[in-house]
Amino acid sequence: MIRVDPSWQSIVEKSYSKFRPQYRYFLENDKKYFPSYDNFLNAFKTLPLEKTRYILFGQDPYPREQSAIGYAFIDGAVGEIFSENGLSKSVNRATSLRNFIKMLLVSKGILSEDDTTPNAIKRVDKKNLISNIMDLKENFEKSGVLLLNISLIFTNKKDTRLHVKEFLPFISELLKLLEGRDIGLIMLGNISKEIQKKIPYSKNFKIFEAMHPYNISFIKDSSVRDFFGTMSLLDRS
Repeated sequence: MIRVDPSWQSIVEKSYSKFRPQYRYFLENDKKYFPSYDNFLNAFKTLPLEKTRYILFGQDPYPREQSAIGYAFIDGAVGEIFSENGLSKSVNRATSLRNFIKMLLVSKGILSEDDTTPNAIKRVDKKNLISNIMDLKENFEKSGVLLLNISLIFTNKKDTRLHVKEFLPFISELLKLLEGRDIGLIMLGNISKEIQKKIPYSKNFKIFEAMHPYNISFIKDSSVRDFFGTMSLLDRS
């Protein structure tokens, strides 16, 4: 069993035990999925349970091995967020992350929702903003956000639904064991409806639900901006 932060160890072990034996064997022996066995539970290693205020559920990991590092929306291939021409090329290639960053810039009032072009971002004063993707991860965790996906591994798009199905018992047990704690759920995309339908315990949590950031209209969603805008996710320490 992978070691996680001690505060999570018992909960994660009990949740892990709910995998079907065949799927657990796959997780422990297959070398072709990513993030790897040693990394797909990374979110539980760096944010202690007592500091967790929200669990963010994305859909599934980035479909690129270098990008999928065990944290929802944190693209390991990105590095720098900004460039002299606006957003960095690697951010622009990651559609969901690109829209998420633009939404945060609009929520701070330093970018207009009607102009999120490269030229507009180029003009933004960035001296008080984070510069690296790992800074964003750390700011999420400072705000108490555990960055999970509903499926924590990726093999290929065809098998995504299979992995979502196989991870449902894990997620269900996780939420069952967290019931009664002051932790809210952030559910992004259509997968949130499936969580609420198939995992009854999810309805016992306070839920913030929104479209997936893959949609460009995510940037203009005022409820999204109000929710994430309070977290200071782009602020340099």
